[in-house]
Amino acid sequence: MGNKRVMLPATEVDFHAVKYHYKKIQAPHLTGFWLKLLVKLLEAPFFGPLLISHLKNDNKMVELLRNTVIPECPMFKPEFPPQDLEPGVTSLEEDGKPEDQVELALKCLPQYDSAKTWIADSDAFHYWKIRDYAYAYRSKLTTPSIVAERFIAANEEFDNNKPPTPLLISYDPDDIRNQAAASTQRFDEGKPLSFLDGIFMAIKDDIDCYPHPSNGGTTWFHEVRKVKRDAASVSKLRDCGVILVGKANMHEFGLGTTGNNPNHGTARNPHAPDRYTGGSSSGPAAIVASGLCSAALGTDGGGSVRIPSSLCGVVGLKTTYGRIDMTGALCDAGTVEIIGPITSSVEDALLVYAAMLGSSPANRIALNLSLPCLPYLSSNEGLSIVGSLRLGKYTEWFNDVFSTDISTKCEEILCLLSEKHGCKMVEIAIPELDEMRMAHIISIGSESLSCLSPDFEDGKGKYISQDTRTNLALFRSFTGSDYVAAQCLRRRIMHYYTEIFKQVDVIVTPTTGMTAPLIPPAALKSGESNLQVSGNLMHFVVPANLLGLPAISVPVGYDKQGLPIGLQLLGRPWGEASILRLAAAIEEICPEPKKKPVQFFDLLKGN
Repeated sequence: MGNKRVMLPATEVDFHAVKYHYKKIQAPHLTGFWLKLLVKLLEAPFFGPLLISHLKNDNKMVELLRNTVIPECPMFKPEFPPQDLEPGVTSLEEDGKPEDQVELALKCLPQYDSAKTWIADSDAFHYWKIRDYAYAYRSKLTTPSIVAERFIAANEEFDNNKPPTPLLISYDPDDIRNQAAASTQRFDEGKPLSFLDGIFMAIKDDIDCYPHPSNGGTTWFHEVRKVKRDAASVSKLRDCGVILVGKANMHEFGLGTTGNNPNHGTARNPHAPDRYTGGSSSGPAAIVASGLCSAALGTDGGGSVRIPSSLCGVVGLKTTYGRIDMTGALCDAGTVEIIGPITSSVEDALLVYAAMLGSSPANRIALNLSLPCLPYLSSNEGLSIVGSLRLGKYTEWFNDVFSTDISTKCEEILCLLSEKHGCKMVEIAIPELDEMRMAHIISIGSESLSCLSPDFEDGKGKYISQDTRTNLALFRSFTGSDYVAAQCLRRRIMHYYTEIFKQVDVIVTPTTGMTAPLIPPAALKSGESNLQVSGNLMHFVVPANLLGLPAISVPVGYDKQGLPIGLQLLGRPWGEASILRLAAAIEEICPEPKKKPVQFFDLLKGN
């Protein structure tokens, strides 16, 4: 009777009275024997429920859900109010041809200066962009076939590293050669399919890319789910002439933030091979950061594009829920996950985003869609729009990081934005961060379990790795009332963010609360459970997933150990243009030069 908690309606919450509170996750760090023992206990009929109950009580899950009266009605998928068209943009059609959309995107970019790019200071490291490859192909400086041979040799070197660095888990050199030969022939004939023709891209292992299997990081999922065609987003890239190199490594079923994978081996951070890439899109981020591909597709249900992008020093874009057709993703019916590009630059993210965007027919009916649009990055008007942006910062949350290097570096960039562009910083408060995190855990956990349960019940559970089984044990404890309560919280928190976006255009945070964590040697064979690291990595990413908002991680420098740091920009619904514009401005003013990763291959010049 005394445990009942009644929340005020969201409309009556006083933002000025909000006090910062974000409870750290309470759970042990386990690997090896102790992790296996925990899994056995969690799956035991008597001990399992007791342990789960203890874990949930320690983290106030019962208090925040079952003991709380939430006055809002549930929101079972993100619902957005109508949005005005952003200034300084070009609009695209939902049903436009991907190659035409890429051409429109090209017109949004600053003029390409080949001399500046190709006669640059040889000592200054930079990533080759998509426009660099396109120029090289059209100027006969190289061909897709030559790049393909360099890619194949580099990937073999990664696989033969000690310890091995498995980036691709489904890969066919002959198929890559055939795609590259076809692209080379098109260039010889002067008939490339699009500006992206001959550009190398990897696809995360939970997105269909025919004829490769989609295993979701497992060793067996292809047995129960056959791939018959490309995912919708992959099909659009293929129509553009993109060379699809295979399926990239990932955290099993996407249920982890480090990228640890005992099934296929763990991808390693190109900047520090003894550290994680971040997950779950570990392979895609490492492939881009190491120079093997200009871009890769990942999925983001709990920061899984933005976290590894931040840890590997590249760009990761999470779009608005419903903007990208999810058909062909392993669990395409969820409400928190999207497919998004990982690239080495903001302009490349814009080009790939333009090629793959387009809502599914179902979402065009269900959601209040705004037309997709792209920002002009090349005009004076674009620069003035950057200066007019109001940036929201919740300082106590912003500074709550594992290493102050992160908040300091991100703060430096915000100061530069104010100095060089006149961006206005607005102090904001965000209520109920703990409740938001809880609602996200319930939502993504329940949706994952719903997708995977039939196969687990059919005897496949024994093939799942230890850390995934610990997560699933927690997810099985969620009830129908827990899920409904989480969706009530979603509506409530959507109200808060809607009100905040009346004051600001973009919310700024670090992307992660820590830089790349070390890989415990014992975790390579049996995996690990480290919910405190997961909490640090997911500290800032949850709102974009629970509420379906667009977000981008852009690299802004390095900590004292030389590990990359990312700044996250969170936008209004359908506000991809604003965050891409701001990210491009940040990339331009970032004072710290890029560091060449320890593991890097120059596939364009071959040196």
